[in-house]
Amino acid sequence: MRILLVAAFALCCAVPALAGDKKTTTTTSMSKDGWSMNATVIEACSCPMFCQCYFNAKPAAHGGHAGHEGHGEEHFCRFNNAYKVNKGAYGATKLDGAKFWIYGDLGGDFSQGQLDWAVVTFDKATTPEQRDAIAKICGHLFPVKWNSLTTSEGDITWVAGKEESYALLDGGKTAEVRLTTATLNRDNKAAPMVIKNLKYWGATKNDGFIMMPNTVEAVRVGDKPFEFKGTNGFMITVDIDSKSAPPAAEGGAGN
Repeated sequence: MRILLVAAFALCCAVPALAGDKKTTTTTSMSKDGWSMNATVIEACSCPMFCQCYFNAKPAAHGGHAGHEGHGEEHFCRFNNAYKVNKGAYGATKLDGAKFWIYGDLGGDFSQGQLDWAVVTFDKATTPEQRDAIAKICGHLFPVKWNSLTTSEGDITWVAGKEESYALLDGGKTAEVRLTTATLNRDNKAAPMVIKNLKYWGATKNDGFIMMPNTVEAVRVGDKPFEFKGTNGFMITVDIDSKSAPPAAEGGAGN
C-alpha cells in the first residue's frame, strides 16, 4: 500500500502559478468511476502575506537561514496544508470527513514544474480505499513532479474557527499550523479579508482566500524541520471533479 500511494502521489502538487497555466479539460486517463471533492484547507507557508507563489514561479527570498548569514538570500516556500473533505466520493468510496496533510518545500524555482520535497500524511481514521482515492484526486489538484515525495499516516486534529483555526499532526509533535485574524482585523466587527478571483492550484473553483496569518507553522520531525511565525496563512474551500479537473502530471518523482 505504501508503494502504491507513493507512486500515485508522484503525480502530485503543482504550485498555484503553474496550475493556473494548464488548460482545464475533461480527464480521460483515469478510472471509469467519476469523482468529486469539496474540501477546506488550513494553509500556511514561510512566505510573507500574501504568498507570492500564487503569482510567480519563484517563492519569497529569505535571509539568515541555515548558517548563510551574509551570503545572499535563499528562495523557498516551506508549507503546511491540512485538508478536511466536506463532501466527496471516488466511485463508490465516500470521502466525507476524511483528513489529510501535505507539508514540504516548493523549492527555489518551480518554473519547470519540478518541486523540491513533500510528505503526504493520511489521518489514521482513513481507510485504504479512501487513501487511494485521495491520492488519485490530488494528482489532478496538484499536477507536478517532486524531487522527493513520501507518504505517512498520523493523527490529524483539524479545528476551524472565526478568529482562530488550527491543525495538529500527532498533537503537534509532527507538525502544527495555527492561523488568526487578530493581526489583520483590528476592528472586531470587521468582516474577514477575502481574496476573490484567484485560482487555487488545479481546483475547479473556490470560495475565496480568507486571510489569516499564522502564529506558527512548523514541521518538527525528519531531517528538514522548520518553524515560522507571523508569515502567510489562509483558509479556503475548493471544489474539484473528474469532469473539469486538469490532467495529472506525467512521470513521477525526480527527473
